[in-house]
Amino acid sequence: MSPLGKLLVIGFGPGDMEHITKRALDALAESEVIIGYNTYVDLIRPLLNGQEIVRTGMTEEVSRAQEAVRQAEMGKKVAVISSGDAGVYGMAGLVYEVLMQKGWRREDGVEVEVVPGISAIQSCASLLGAPVMHDACTISLSDHLTPWETIVKRVEAAASADFVIALYNPRSGRRTRQIVETQSILLRYRDPQTPVGLVKSAYRERQQVIVTTLEDMLNHDIGMLTTVIIGNSSTMVYDGLIVTPRGYQRKYTLDATEQALKPHQRLRTEAEPWSLGAQEDRALDASQASVAPAVSGPSASVAATAVATQARPQAVAAVQAAPSAAQAGVAPASLAAEALSRLAAGGKLPGEASARWSGQAPAVSAAGTAAVAGAGATAGTATGGFGKPALFEVGVSPGVGNKKFTARQMALLAEIVGDDGELEYTPDHQIVLRVPCADPEELVGRLRDERLIVMPIGDVFKVKACDFCNMEKDDAVPVAEHLQVVLGGLQAPKETSIALNGCGMACYGAVLEDIGIVYRKGGYDLFLGGKKFGRNAHAAQPVAEGIPGEQITDIVEHIIAEYKEKGHPNERFHKFFKRVGVVASFRHEDAPTTVEVNAVCGD
Repeated sequence: MSPLGKLLVIGFGPGDMEHITKRALDALAESEVIIGYNTYVDLIRPLLNGQEIVRTGMTEEVSRAQEAVRQAEMGKKVAVISSGDAGVYGMAGLVYEVLMQKGWRREDGVEVEVVPGISAIQSCASLLGAPVMHDACTISLSDHLTPWETIVKRVEAAASADFVIALYNPRSGRRTRQIVETQSILLRYRDPQTPVGLVKSAYRERQQVIVTTLEDMLNHDIGMLTTVIIGNSSTMVYDGLIVTPRGYQRKYTLDATEQALKPHQRLRTEAEPWSLGAQEDRALDASQASVAPAVSGPSASVAATAVATQARPQAVAAVQAAPSAAQAGVAPASLAAEALSRLAAGGKLPGEASARWSGQAPAVSAAGTAAVAGAGATAGTATGGFGKPALFEVGVSPGVGNKKFTARQMALLAEIVGDDGELEYTPDHQIVLRVPCADPEELVGRLRDERLIVMPIGDVFKVKACDFCNMEKDDAVPVAEHLQVVLGGLQAPKETSIALNGCGMACYGAVLEDIGIVYRKGGYDLFLGGKKFGRNAHAAQPVAEGIPGEQITDIVEHIIAEYKEKGHPNERFHKFFKRVGVVASFRHEDAPTTVEVNAVCGD
């Protein structure tokens, strides 16, 4: 200890003796002088044993800090007390500021120890349930020392970023408008029914705990001894308790004794499609899809690696440049509600697997395409956040091999999209519609009436094909159409492409897809486990040649059935093939041999 003495800045928690730490008790016991606000001295008086007491009232914090420093410089052990934690709106910072003004240095000045305590956000949260299970912040509404304009900016930022918010010093006898203005700001970003907890005098004799809503919070008594905890967009009330989910339901089934993801799989990027790494991968895939040349043979891996090297900075920049909900002017609560509605309507959050969020598999209609209408019927007149129509997302195409939209079809798409929706043409030769829609069933019916194939977006099996040389080489068209009817839109562990090319030229790159089929010389060659993008991109492994037409569809269906049964959630097909080693009697090879194909168009 410094010969000058010692300053002990102590946080004694909410005030109940059972919640004060052992170190705080010891620090009080070893102190010669206790300095604190009147109410705080009264709260800890049973713990004192004859020490000198210096007590002052409100607005005298500076004089308390100055007196503590003066007495410590005289060689005494001085305790400066704060309720809660001394470093959270307590005396710790002020004591250091006074010392700094005196030119204090740690090596030769008064020794300082800050003793932590339980802050109000923690003690009040424990009485409410578990409202602070996710990202949270504390904001003091007292503008005695902080300009109100600064406080407003902080409330705006926290509200737009969907933080759980703990408001300290919400109201006093003179400060009555601050909490009203704060509520008004929050209601611009959050649902009026957002859970709110009001805790007065936590763990003290006059403790009061109220669970209410953002809309109704001002109908209750709020004062200086009240801490206000405001939930985020996912916070809920259950049996009178406020609970904010941490996010486990995204990855785990909370009522299952055995999880689909094994422990070693749970931290992989593919198991976390919402993560930064997954965003970068998607941006990279998109970048490569737009710039990667069609490369086959031994140079494919080298070319893909080069593309990956070039695309990674742009992909990362794209993720970093993506506007936040606040920048886009959209309330996070609205986004969350909209996302749930979209999932219920059979659509998907961009970049996310709908089945992973909703826990439901997209159904398949009798026609073989995904029963987006069925999902829409379940949703009924689905609405998004605050009564807005749900954003419905589906893929449409004029046929499996047909790449030509008619004028009537394009006119219908334009009419459906209108000014509020959007159309996106994809490398999979389909157009993705994103439109506000209260009746998905009616919308899907209109699309199918114009002979369009309607497909869900997400972790499903996608059947695609070449244009069969403008339908001049149409021998394999029946197989493509059969696969679409039977497999198109089925739920998959991960989005999976089944691609068919109508001749040995394989112009549309079926051999690069998850499952590739090439019609050649009256039979079908089968390729499994392609990976189109990434630094280790590779063509699919050739596993069979010359499969008769009457057998190829059964074989592919068998492969799909095994993948659906044994594949892990978010496990891509090429990884599944490598992991299990054998699929439908086809054995995986770590180094696929190059097969020379006589790719003559007139075969």
